[in-house]
Amino acid sequence: VLLGDLIDRGPDSADVIAQARAWTTRRTVRILMGNHEEMFLDALEKEDVLRHFLRFGGKETLLSYPIDPEEYTRSDLAETIALMHRAIPAEDIAFIRGFEDRIALGDYLFVHAGIRPGVPLEEQALSDLRWIREPFLSHPDSHGPLVVHGHTIADDPQLRPNRIGIDTGAYRSGCLTALGLEGEDRWLIEARDENGAIRVTQRSL
Repeated sequence: VLLGDLIDRGPDSADVIAQARAWTTRRTVRILMGNHEEMFLDALEKEDVLRHFLRFGGKETLLSYPIDPEEYTRSDLAETIALMHRAIPAEDIAFIRGFEDRIALGDYLFVHAGIRPGVPLEEQALSDLRWIREPFLSHPDSHGPLVVHGHTIADDPQLRPNRIGIDTGAYRSGCLTALGLEGEDRWLIEARDENGAIRVTQRSL
């Protein structure tokens, strides 16, 4: 399960999408729609969303596709949308549109950002699943399933009785965190960039 925000801020979002697409051909992979994917899709049609998108890593995403940087710099918002439609493969757009909103597996609920406390799972708003921080992050009580999420960056994984947050901000920290689950066992896997070499460590919870 990939928790979303595969794109933006990093230097090669296009290749991340390509790698994810290739991975889905080799094994079962389920991918959640993050707020950055939501902005990306909306920016293909809406100039006001594009303006916001470009401020939060969208520029890096667009330039990871075959868009000439000088042409991008000269373009207004409408022209940038046209550049996007020419440069971004329709297969990538369709792939991203197919990302899921939430995934329930056993005792776990996987979402991108979190859920609205006290609201039944089937009634959760997409805006909360993709964007919420509070009151989800500080909510002390059980949500029913244990919620596994990304979206909110922290220096270390957030291990709470009712939620596990694993977004350690790889684009700025160089540390990508994954959570392993099997039966009652849980473990963290961290891939850390150390001067261009990737060091992978694992620890049980």
